[in-house]
Order: sequence, then C-alpha cells, then structure tokens
Amino acid sequence: MNNEDILNLVYKINDDLEFKVNDENTVTIIEKQNHKIQNFLRRLHFNIPEYRTIKLDEYSSYVFLQINGKNTVKEIGENLDEAYGESTYPLYERLLLFLNHIDVNCNYIRKL
Repeated sequence: MNNEDILNLVYKINDDLEFKVNDENTVTIIEKQNHKIQNFLRRLHFNIPEYRTIKLDEYSSYVFLQINGKNTVKEIGENLDEAYGESTYPLYERLLLFLNHIDVNCNYIRKL
C-alpha cells in the first residue's frame, strides 16, 4: 500500500462493541470477560468481574468518535489537527499507530 491508499482507508466500529460516552465526550469501552478459566474461577467464588472497562484519553476518544464508516484516515487526521493543533504532531504516524492497534490487537474497529 502506498501513502495515498493508507490515507483513504475507512474504518467502522464493530457492531458488537459496547461503549459509553460521557458528557465530556470521553469514551469508555466495556469488554465482557467470558474466558472459560474466568468463568470457572467465578464458580469457585473468586471475585472476578464480568466486565472490564477501558477509559480512553481525550485524543483517543476524539478519534474513536470520528470512526463512523464514512470518514477516511485523512479526514480524521484533518479534524484532529483542527481540534488540537500541534499537540498531535507527528499526526499521521500517531493516528495510524492508534488505528492499527484498536483494529488488529483489540478488534474494536474494522476496515471497510
């Protein structure tokens, strides 16, 4: 893939992902912990929560809320630059690293 192809990528949040957005537009992702070992230990009355919450920071929440299945990486980057300016530089390196992480490692989003 060349740079132009990467900037034209479009992502969508997975339909089965649970998340909440508070009044300050901070995203909290809610992950169900249903691994068989966790379920077994719960039956033995170990105190293992059924859900894990992950609170995204200000920048991550802003980017996450921009992912709608229509915005390209370039558009998300431009919006991020408009909102936060130079504090996000190097912009596209950081943005692509974040998007790749929540796509490949976390499976919160997917490429269209």
